[in-house]
Amino acid sequence: MLNVVLFCPEIPPNTGNIGRLCHATGATLHLIEPLGFSIDDRAVKRAGLDYWEELSPVIWPSYEAFAASVPVTAAVYFLTTKSDHVYWDASFKKGDYLVFGPETRGLPESLLEREGAKCLTIPQIAGRSLNLATSTGIVLYEAIRQITRS
Repeated sequence: MLNVVLFCPEIPPNTGNIGRLCHATGATLHLIEPLGFSIDDRAVKRAGLDYWEELSPVIWPSYEAFAASVPVTAAVYFLTTKSDHVYWDASFKKGDYLVFGPETRGLPESLLEREGAKCLTIPQIAGRSLNLATSTGIVLYEAIRQITRS
């Protein structure tokens, strides 16, 4: 269906909650190293509940390794507060990738500059930010809504 990619996630419960979200929606979870925790961390499993064992996230040693695996037919979208392109204006399709950055700093500037038009944002009051799991849920369900309506 869809792919959720966490670039260097730092907070185990966020990753566990996102894993649970992926399990509930049929999305594939990709984790790009380095991770800020062990994948066996109790906090990840606690947040992911008993679904974590069924999830089988795909672990990538680097962004480059991940990027090399993406099919040419798939779109890769980068979620950031540093874009004017609102997520609901994207045209999502099956197989697309939604990339989210680490909780404390977001995606690297170099990546955002390179990807430009593929960068999307969730509108919010300046100076505020949403929890990573909340942001993932917002964008993932919009993508699902678009796919199921087409």
